[in-house]
Amino acid sequence: MYKNIYFIGIGGIGMSAIARYYKAKGYAVGGYDKTPSELTRQLEAEGIDVHYEDNIDYIPKSVENTLVVYTPAIPNDMGELVYVRENGYAVIKRSATLGEIARGQKCLAVSGTHGKTTTSTLLAHIFTASGEGCSAFLGGISKNYGTNLLISDNPVIVAEADEFDRSFLQLFPKIAVITAMDADHLDIYNDIEHVHEAFRAFASQVSGTVIKKYGLPVSENDTKAKILTYSYGDSRADFYAKSQTVDAYGHFTFDLVYPGGVISRIRCGVPGWVNVENSVAAAAVALCYGLDPYKIKTAIGSFSGVKRRFDIHYNEPGCSYIDDYAHHPNEISTAISSMRDIFPGRKLTAVFQPHLYTRTRDFADEFAAALSGVDKLILLDIYPAREEPIPGVTSEIIFDKVTAAEKVLIKKEELMDYLEKEPIDTLITFGAGNIDRYIEPITEMLKKRNA
Repeated sequence: MYKNIYFIGIGGIGMSAIARYYKAKGYAVGGYDKTPSELTRQLEAEGIDVHYEDNIDYIPKSVENTLVVYTPAIPNDMGELVYVRENGYAVIKRSATLGEIARGQKCLAVSGTHGKTTTSTLLAHIFTASGEGCSAFLGGISKNYGTNLLISDNPVIVAEADEFDRSFLQLFPKIAVITAMDADHLDIYNDIEHVHEAFRAFASQVSGTVIKKYGLPVSENDTKAKILTYSYGDSRADFYAKSQTVDAYGHFTFDLVYPGGVISRIRCGVPGWVNVENSVAAAAVALCYGLDPYKIKTAIGSFSGVKRRFDIHYNEPGCSYIDDYAHHPNEISTAISSMRDIFPGRKLTAVFQPHLYTRTRDFADEFAAALSGVDKLILLDIYPAREEPIPGVTSEIIFDKVTAAEKVLIKKEELMDYLEKEPIDTLITFGAGNIDRYIEPITEMLKKRNA
């Protein structure tokens, strides 16, 4: 039995949820991360030891009493990782740890190349707000609960099932959602056929029901589970929205049609049409599980969203600012479409920080097409994360193809000075790198400017 759980890459959103879980279960928890962040500061405040230098002296010395959990985003030659592997420690990936935690419980998993964080967080909120309860391991910080981890005595786990590095193949869900199967993580999968192959393998591990977005290429040949479909508004799906209306603040109200009837006049607690689609998917899981339709409706209305998922930070007449984690072309297009719905006729400025050299290389044309949907683009340098530079791959290969009326390419260190001089009508920041460090400064600047 382990006493110490040591995390290499503890500041990652998935890693930190598992670290919090083990801390709550009474283990001694600590770990390494490359740089301090709001999340690592919260972990430290919760009594978890975090350090920021690659130093084996921080690793618990008791080999037999220590489990080491690492993220595949950590390079294989990282000193601490090399040390624990060479010195007999039990070392496992984050995904395997989550699989072990979920084993023996009713796992409700939300997968997909985009949409999974908001959908899984909403599903966890539905279970919690309804009184059913669940434990949840989320890929974002729930604004209702201020955390990415929920713990309950009810043996139900809501898990965000991540396709990166085929992590989701560690899960064997009772009910699973597949929101999207776009080409992504091509450094892992090489091409979209291998992406599809991995999602079909995931579907094959589901024991009860697969709820897929209508039209996705998963069939009865791929799984023994029952297959149901959902859609924003396609009546051919088993679960879909109809009679959608939107108010002046971008909040949609809709009727949810499902095999057992209709839930009338559901109001989304968070704005944007995409959250109608997310709500349909989450409600489909809750209905299949057997939750009360009225409680589902009430919970969708009280959902506050997820930090960095279409997250409104400033919204006053004539000036609005939203931040979004979008780092794939389809996610960016969806967010821009939602912005146009909520703020019709206004000038939309986007700041985008590309994430990974490989993703920039693989989707330069698609990024350019998506970003051409704004009125002005402020494009930053690539955030490398785990990657080394690739010759010839810079933000310019996106920038040169963008057809927006206005565009500028700057370094992130120049961003605040640039925005200080820029008239802002509606602004959105995009990216999965460290662009989130600018959310608070931008928000404070806009508050002062419009005071």
